[in-house]
Amino acid sequence: MQEFPEPEYDYDEENKDEVGATADKQRIATGGLAQTTTSFKDMLLKPELNRAITDCGFEHPSEVQQECIPNAMMGVDILCQAKSGMGKTAVFVLTTLQQLPENPKPVSAMILCHNRELAFQINKEFIRFLKNMPDIRTEVIFGGVPIQEHITLLKGLKKPHIIVGTPGRVLALVKKGDLDFSNLQIFVLDECDKMLEEVDMRSDVQQIFKATPPKKQVMMFSATMTDDVKNICRKFMRNPFEIFIDNQSKLTLHGLKQYYIKLEEKQKIMKLTDLLDALQFNQVIIFVDTVDRAMTLDQVLRKDNFPSISIHRSLSQEERIKRYTDFKDFKHRILVSTDIFGRGIDIERVNVVFNYDMPKDSDSYLHRVGRAGRFGTKGLAITFVSGQEDLSTLDQIQKRFEVKIEELPTVIDVSTYMNN
Repeated sequence: MQEFPEPEYDYDEENKDEVGATADKQRIATGGLAQTTTSFKDMLLKPELNRAITDCGFEHPSEVQQECIPNAMMGVDILCQAKSGMGKTAVFVLTTLQQLPENPKPVSAMILCHNRELAFQINKEFIRFLKNMPDIRTEVIFGGVPIQEHITLLKGLKKPHIIVGTPGRVLALVKKGDLDFSNLQIFVLDECDKMLEEVDMRSDVQQIFKATPPKKQVMMFSATMTDDVKNICRKFMRNPFEIFIDNQSKLTLHGLKQYYIKLEEKQKIMKLTDLLDALQFNQVIIFVDTVDRAMTLDQVLRKDNFPSISIHRSLSQEERIKRYTDFKDFKHRILVSTDIFGRGIDIERVNVVFNYDMPKDSDSYLHRVGRAGRFGTKGLAITFVSGQEDLSTLDQIQKRFEVKIEELPTVIDVSTYMNN
């Protein structure tokens, strides 16, 4: 992995010597996280939040929520790596809403993520838990929308208290002087490894961070973090509470059945359609490598009367969000996607994932298959393997996560991947 330069911002002089200095003392690295509470009510959240949680049908927090929420509510920095589908988003959504006063100042919280669909989804989560807190306003900001609309929003009478956005558009507003962080209390990076590994995006994040006040709470989350990325994250934090998975095999989802199929490239479409006919599923995501392959495969499936749509970067922003919303609302059951949908996106009915094209590395594999089998539910992941390079990647995945991915059997027991 490439070496990362030191961040270009300056730490607060009073605290710079202690940044990251005691992180090891606060680290919790576990395979099975300790259960410290049995219900959300034990966390002493605001009554408005408890009612929203109950209305959403939630009662028991996940392991990562049990560990992180009580610490985050105390205002300490959080660095969290936990498997996909275990409710990391709820950690920062609930703790942000818990900590904001009844009449918060504009832009008290900033949540950054790497793409527009995830920003849209996170904002929806805030709205869902804000149902009993009507005076707190949240907005989503990303490219593909005229920047003047965002300027008008930020200069208007009803300025947002919480902003969810992507780095490019947020930085543009900061540079123009239209986004004021003087009241900021909470700064969150979701899918932090994605944003800090890519040089351009990391530079944007650093510049945004420099524009925020020195004293604030910083929280960062992802399902995958290398040691290099963890060290970069710590440079943004002061004595963070850290929770990691110490055993890579624990990152895989227990309810997820994983198989592979060896075949030639020309056999893929026929095999895919055969499996779509044979399998029982609620919703399916099919991952491909490129925009052209996404569009072509979607056309082929629709010609064969499969109710599919595709999503990729070549679509307009309005169309991307529309297709995301339609799929989430169960208007389509099959989605063909590039890796734009490979991280963070939570569609609760998805229980089958196909890697039509082999992911480029083990991290991408984990994020892709994590779209199924979320929050302890059952799911099925099938990976097409064609060629020696695909076999090598499959071997790397199995070694890294200490998982045996078996060849797809002739018959799959429906009860192993479909919830009752």
